[in-house]
Amino acid sequence: MSETNGTPMLEASGLRSGYHGVNVLKDISFEVGNEVFTVLGANGAGKTTLLATLARLIPSTAGSISFLGDDVTRIPAFETAARGMGYVPQERGVFPDLTVMENLTVGGMIGERSREERIEEVVELFPDLGNLGNQVAGTLSGGESRMVACGRALMQDPALLLLDEPTAGLSPLYVDMFFEKITEIHQDKGVGIILAEQNATKALEVADRVMVLSLGEAFAVMDAANLTTDQLKEGYRI
Repeated sequence: MSETNGTPMLEASGLRSGYHGVNVLKDISFEVGNEVFTVLGANGAGKTTLLATLARLIPSTAGSISFLGDDVTRIPAFETAARGMGYVPQERGVFPDLTVMENLTVGGMIGERSREERIEEVVELFPDLGNLGNQVAGTLSGGESRMVACGRALMQDPALLLLDEPTAGLSPLYVDMFFEKITEIHQDKGVGIILAEQNATKALEVADRVMVLSLGEAFAVMDAANLTTDQLKEGYRI
């Protein structure tokens, strides 16, 4: 596993969380270094719950989360963001009444570099946003909204980026583009990525390691290259 300064970027130990007193995640334990770590699983496996719990948007009921060497299990979501954890939800994840540029500027409220410098980098990564700057985000297509949400998270200068099914419902053209950008964000910007995806084939192409969730439990955690089709089918309960 890739590590940062000898320490995993993120560690989860015995993690449980869920909704209305019902645990969706059941004693999940794993570590993530500066890598692309893909979380696979069928609908209802707990992928979205896991990422929202790591981002501190859903409280854990047991276990611990360590980020960059510090225990963040109980801190609020805005503080995890300030410490360098970016989060892109599965939904469009934009402020619909704000323009594209205003959305990006909101993301730039965290971080020390000039917003102009960061906006320039985001537009370089997603050139289409340069032409959409004054458009109200609520009028964007699904793919355009996803670019804005991802760009806004990158405006925080994150060390680790959580992406919850960024290609869900998108056209094949946008799907291919997003997977290319995931590799670019990691390799060129040095950002660690936790990617929750249903598109196993595409996700495994960009992943260093993989965790297969099955009904809230970690069915397998291993190098992506070693995951077999049979293991994947068993994890998906096919």
